[in-house]
This record gives sequence, C-alpha cells and structure tokens, in this order.
Amino acid sequence: MTAVAPGRAAVVPWAHGGHPADGPGWLPLLPVAVLAVGYLLAAVRDPRGWDHRRTLAWLAGCTVLAVAVGPLAHLSDDPRGHMAQHLLLGMLAPLGLVLGAPVTLLLHVAPTSTRRRVGRLLRARALHLIAHPVTAALLSTGGLALVLLTPLYATAERQPALHHGVHLHYLGAGYLFAWSLAGPDPAPRRPGLAVRVGALLGASAGHAALAKYLYAQAGTLPPGLTDPDAAAFGSAAHLMYYGGDVAELLLAVALFATWYHRSRPPLVNRRFASQHRDAVTRTS
Repeated sequence: MTAVAPGRAAVVPWAHGGHPADGPGWLPLLPVAVLAVGYLLAAVRDPRGWDHRRTLAWLAGCTVLAVAVGPLAHLSDDPRGHMAQHLLLGMLAPLGLVLGAPVTLLLHVAPTSTRRRVGRLLRARALHLIAHPVTAALLSTGGLALVLLTPLYATAERQPALHHGVHLHYLGAGYLFAWSLAGPDPAPRRPGLAVRVGALLGASAGHAALAKYLYAQAGTLPPGLTDPDAAAFGSAAHLMYYGGDVAELLLAVALFATWYHRSRPPLVNRRFASQHRDAVTRTS
C-alpha cells in the first residue's frame, strides 16, 4: 500500500480499465502457453502422424490470443484497445484454433473411454442447439451488441471478474461460430452449406450494422460511462467495421475450403477416375 499524507485518498495502482493490479502481467499468458504446449505434445503422440498445417493453425490462434490478453490488455481502458481485443478474441483467434482440429487430435491420442465420452458429447442435443450456426451467430454478434448497447460495458470496466467473463464469452462464442461454419472436427447433424453461408451473411450484416450504429451514437454509447470519449469510440467503431470485414472474409474462405475438402471424392477414387480418363483418351 502506498503511504499518503493524512486527509488524502490512498493511491491504488490500476492495471487497466479501472481494475486494480492484482497479479503479474504475464499471468493471463499462462493458459495460452498451456494450450500451445498441450497441443504440441498431443500432436507428437499421434500414431497416425498429425498434419503440420493443423499445428500451424493452432499455434497461430494461440499467438493471436496471446497478443489479445498480453500487450492489448494494457490498452483496454481505451475503446480502441477494447475493440481490438474483441476482434482478436472473438473472431481471429477462434478461427486459428478451430482450424487446428483439436477434437480430432484428441480422438487420435485419447484412451477409448475418453473417446466414447467425446462422442457422446458431440451427439448431445444441447451441443447441437448452441453449436447451430444461427445460435452461434446470435451468441457472437448478439453478445457483442449486449455489451456495447447496455451498461454492461461500463460495469465490466469496474469489475475485474465481469471484465474477464466478457472476454471469455467473446472467445467461446467466436469459437462456436467458427466451428459451426468451418470446423474440420467431426460435428454430427451440422447443417448444409446454404444454412452456414446464410448464418455468416447474417452475422456479417449484424456486425456491420452495429459498428455503424456505434459510430453514429459515439457520444452516447456505451451507456453508463462517466466520461465517454466520442472520438475514441468513433475510431473503435471504424476498427470494428473494417476489422470485422477482414475476419469474416477469412472465415468465408475457411468455410468454402472445408466444404470443398469434404465434398471431394476420396483420393483413391480420384486417382482411379484420372487413370480411367487417361485410358479413354489413349483408346480414342
């Protein structure tokens, strides 16, 4: 505790966003390191040989996640820092993590009892509901709207537990949305391409509309702030609009790439078809 003169308020060190500094700055990076190292250890143990491209995607997602909870955490009292965290936690990091196919890797290396439990979880009705593309889009875009259009943003800036809970929601909802659209992991009853594309377009439109509304009402949103900075929130809205476009474009590419990969015939059949065409050409 810092010593102060009588009659003056004590000075409390603040970490960011009005939160007391309650631990070392590297502490949030520890779970990210656990995710990265745990994945690498599992990939090495895979008896079938794990795809290095999946490993790179996972590590890219962990890197983005580390940037969001590391350097950007010190800027989250600035609306632009908060918006950058949203883009990284809720849109970019989840895409890399999803493309790493962690469930498939777990099914490759886990014991039989664990694989059975994972299989039951994948077939559970509750998971089918929350991981449906439309539901996941509402959780992702709708959750962001709830934060920015209600006093929740201002409250989270004063309460560390709620602040971290909002960040966990960004990451979890973003992961569910990316997994429901473009995840290479097994997903029983995943809707067809038309439903997934429609959910992506709807979420993109909602995200863009929210960014425009935030820009237009930058002087009054989010509600509950004692000293809002209209210029900073306008810049944050710009970042949300254009950064969201980039993230959604990457998600669209991943969606169509995953769909194309699954719709192709097996390699043996493709080779047979190619040999058959060559034989027909030679005999004609």
